[in-house]
Amino acid sequence: MIRHILTAAAVLALSACATASTPDGAAGHASVGPRETKLTGYFGSNPLDGRAILGPPPAADSPHGKADRAMFEDTRRLEGSTRWTAAIQDNDLWGGGAIKRFSCAMGVSLDARQTPRTLRILERVELDVRTVGTPAKDAYGRQRPLIGNDAPVCVPREDWMKTNASYPSGHAMTAWSWALILTELAPAKADPLLTLGRESGESRVICGVHFISDVEAGRTLAAGMVARLHSDPTFMADMAAARRELAGAKAAPEGCAAS
Repeated sequence: MIRHILTAAAVLALSACATASTPDGAAGHASVGPRETKLTGYFGSNPLDGRAILGPPPAADSPHGKADRAMFEDTRRLEGSTRWTAAIQDNDLWGGGAIKRFSCAMGVSLDARQTPRTLRILERVELDVRTVGTPAKDAYGRQRPLIGNDAPVCVPREDWMKTNASYPSGHAMTAWSWALILTELAPAKADPLLTLGRESGESRVICGVHFISDVEAGRTLAAGMVARLHSDPTFMADMAAARRELAGAKAAPEGCAAS
């Protein structure tokens, strides 16, 4: 996995999406946090035991834990690269950067004007990620890799990072959930969507804010959460509406070069 991320760094297949729409400050840091919303997730309460599903993170002195730390240290050399810039955009779940990347992968602009139902699903699912993922984060309390050093990271260092646990990665969980849901809605775009879902999780390692095992745990919990969502009638009704919406969507996002 370390070698895979590093070789992908030179030429990222979907990095062309991280161009004109890259958030302000992408050349260095971009900090876009959760915004207030009147939306709620689909789950009224947490339906999954993430702690039991995932098990604990690797111990720091275990082979897996040492590999986690080695990957963090090795990927610091990517600062300023094209892959670093794409990782900054993947970090932007709430300001539009990550959505733009998924729009490029789909070839359809996911926005409030053309595809409001589809966009609302993604926004609600991100809220569900917090409901499902936070209890496991709090239970295991794993410290993020950037704590205790001054290595370069792609987001501003902030005090909340000292207490917001690393395992599982909420961003990776969101990206993989979005990739699975959008693949279901646009199966012909499965390859670019799932590729981006994987790369978006790896961006958390590139940014230096998560270990790779945090990302893997996020994907695992995302898959379980999306499977569980399929038993929710509101979610399924929204998916049916989104399919109809996407069938009539024509506008592709601007600034997406062909991969």
